[in-house]
Amino acid sequence: MNTNDRINLILRNDKFNKYLNKNESLEKHREFCHHNINHFLDVARIAYIISLEEKLNLKKDIIYAAALLHDIGKWQQYESNIPHNEASAKLAVEILKVSNFNDSEINLVTNAIKNHRKKTEASTLSSILYKSDKLSRNCFNCKAIKKCNWSDDKKNFIITY
Repeated sequence: MNTNDRINLILRNDKFNKYLNKNESLEKHREFCHHNINHFLDVARIAYIISLEEKLNLKKDIIYAAALLHDIGKWQQYESNIPHNEASAKLAVEILKVSNFNDSEINLVTNAIKNHRKKTEASTLSSILYKSDKLSRNCFNCKAIKKCNWSDDKKNFIITY
C-alpha cells in the first residue's frame, strides 16, 4: 500500500476498526439507520459528487476522511450519552494524525465532523457533509419509517439526484 494513500490508512487503522465494530455491535438490533462502513462510504461518495457538481475544489481524500470518521463515535453516545458528533471529532484526531494528515487538514475535518448534525455555514466541507449525511438515508425504502423520530422534512421520501 502506498503510504500516501491516507484513506486506506484510515480504513486499516486499528482504532477506526475497533470503533466501527463497537458501533455495529451496539446497533445489531437497531431498526433504524446504521452507522456502519456502508453509511460512511455512501456519505463520502455523495459528498464527493456534490463537490464535483458544485466545483468546490475540495480534495477527495479530505472529503472521504470526514465522511469515514463523521459517525465513528456513535458508540460513545450509546454508552455515555456523549453527542456522537463531538465524540467522533475527538476520536478522529489520532486516526488522522497517524494517517498522515497535517494539523490544518485535521482541523478542517474535525470541524466538519463537529458540525455535521446541523445545517451550518461553518465551512464548505461542513455543509456538504451535513447534506450528504442526510441524502444517504434511504427513508423511502425503510420498514421502520413510521417509528422513526426524524421529522418528515428531514426524511428522504424520494431520491435526490
